[in-house]
Amino acid sequence: MINAVPAYVSIVFVLTTFAAVAFLIQAIKEAGRLSVPAKLLTILVPFYLFLQAALAQVGFYQDEVNFPPRLLLFGIAPALVTILVYLIFCRRSLLERMSLELLTLVHVVRIPVEVVLLWLSWSQLVPRMMTFEGRNLDVLSGVLALLVWTIVFKFNFRSRTVLIAYNVVGLGLLINIVSIAALSLQSPIQKLNFEQPNVGVLYFPFIWLPTIVVPIVLFAHLVSLWRLIAGREPVR
Repeated sequence: MINAVPAYVSIVFVLTTFAAVAFLIQAIKEAGRLSVPAKLLTILVPFYLFLQAALAQVGFYQDEVNFPPRLLLFGIAPALVTILVYLIFCRRSLLERMSLELLTLVHVVRIPVEVVLLWLSWSQLVPRMMTFEGRNLDVLSGVLALLVWTIVFKFNFRSRTVLIAYNVVGLGLLINIVSIAALSLQSPIQKLNFEQPNVGVLYFPFIWLPTIVVPIVLFAHLVSLWRLIAGREPVR
């Protein structure tokens, strides 16, 4: 099935995933190169990247009957638990030192992600509803990230309000597409798009969308909002 996808689609998505990981690793290194949480995360992220690729390659996630779906249990849940642990236990040692500029720029990867989703829709691997031709407006998060980065960091208009508003909007758009994708997944939880379910993300390299890219942008939003709302230091 995945062989029907043109090679350039996979190439663009692989490069997009690597860009998201690179943004995250750079933000971690700048925040706490010598701290244990930073070192651990810089090891965990590449390991998880290759683990998910290996599982997808052997067809582990192509299961329509098990509940909960394997993708949720072995692909998404570990990433969410890791995010929660860092938000609870590593705020002072790492998160409050992370660059808001890098945490904003990482969302630019959502532009090529949306283009890839459109291509996958044309290949009948995801429903049209998951694209910007349907009900997915997440591409705006990428466009707005460039605009906000330019205004706040390039023009030095260090507005906490602008950054909070952007992250709230971006988080809302992320929740929207994740909800559509989850309810369209070919699994026991499917409630939408039975005529064209969401199957593309069960294959390599697109498995990295729910397991790597989405957790990274979610992490960036949550860390940014915590920093902006709870922090008292200047925006940097």
